[in-house]
Amino acid sequence: MSNKITFVPISYTGWDSLDHLVSEVERLNASNILIVTDPFLEELGMTNKIIEPLQAQGWKTTVYTEVVPEPPLEVGEKLVAFTREHKFDLVIGLGGGSALDLAKLAGVLATHEGKVADYLNLTGSRTLTHKGIPKILIPTTSGTGSEVTNISVLSLESSKDVVTHDYLLPDVAIVDPALTTSLPPKVTAATGIDALTHAIEAYVSKNANPVTDALALQAIRLISGSIRTAVADGENKEARMDMSYGSYLAGLSFFNAGVAGVHALAYPLGGQFHISHGESNAVLLPYVMGYIRQSCEKRMKDILEAMGFSSNQLSQEEASLKCIDELKKLVADVGIPLSLKEFGIQEDALDSLADDGIKQKRILARSPMPLEREDIFAIYQAAFKGEVVEK
Repeated sequence: MSNKITFVPISYTGWDSLDHLVSEVERLNASNILIVTDPFLEELGMTNKIIEPLQAQGWKTTVYTEVVPEPPLEVGEKLVAFTREHKFDLVIGLGGGSALDLAKLAGVLATHEGKVADYLNLTGSRTLTHKGIPKILIPTTSGTGSEVTNISVLSLESSKDVVTHDYLLPDVAIVDPALTTSLPPKVTAATGIDALTHAIEAYVSKNANPVTDALALQAIRLISGSIRTAVADGENKEARMDMSYGSYLAGLSFFNAGVAGVHALAYPLGGQFHISHGESNAVLLPYVMGYIRQSCEKRMKDILEAMGFSSNQLSQEEASLKCIDELKKLVADVGIPLSLKEFGIQEDALDSLADDGIKQKRILARSPMPLEREDIFAIYQAAFKGEVVEK
């Protein structure tokens, strides 16, 4: 069996890797540059770290800050229209997953016809035909992995859909942990557990292979070993570097192996209740993994060891159960609620969540255990009560 492995053409990682921005813009021969970013990053003055070196070269820059968390489809439509109108020749995404996803979308659809809705995975009728304008993505969180994936996620009325194609991959990713030190503890926690979820789901995915396994296990080691410190002390350079590299590796892993049940069930939580993507994954992670445990016991033993725990005296079953316990502890330790009830969700909402969760066929197909609607409902019910149940 062969495996397709896809990486971003050029990545810069490590402290002060932002220093490579000007040379990359020069290489891409850009002069009219759109910067898509989160509004609070502009308030913090972080956009100046991008704008000043570009303007010093005489390049024109336009900052677009109409970015919101879990961006609705109409936000994407508005940005694409703006990008087409101003004839940019490069788009730079700076921020969390929402800003990066929107930047990818703007870059590709800038030179396509039709609406964003026409290209949605579940309901669209058009296919992307070319790369659009060049894209440079610069994450300011250690979590989403958006800088190395070909997906742009958009919120619909009650769930989410994606535009996905290799044309969405950026030309350059710049992953500089120095940009993450001002991230608040709550965001550090949510995005960090998001990255951990990417690695765990990639490792147990039906599409996992030795390349993605290596990336996923190292990501688990780095993230699980540093997230508590990064949340407690955002200025800790070593923790921020480990989180940054961990998130990057997790992104590469899940882009090539895929995520599954946790993400499929997280989308409706974001769509219906506007819970952040990271928190949605975090609150579901122990319950999805607990439910499917018997389908991936050996791999969960590996995950436990990657998290720094010895399993020498444990059977596969015992190790996999301990892995679930340690995931629950980790989520709690970084301050994220462990039940849907704690997020204010009522039990009568579980049916509509299950109805939307089962629609995520593309993602559910990678689960090591097939999940039908009754399984999805059972997982939501477990997450509501805060009690792990098994198939």
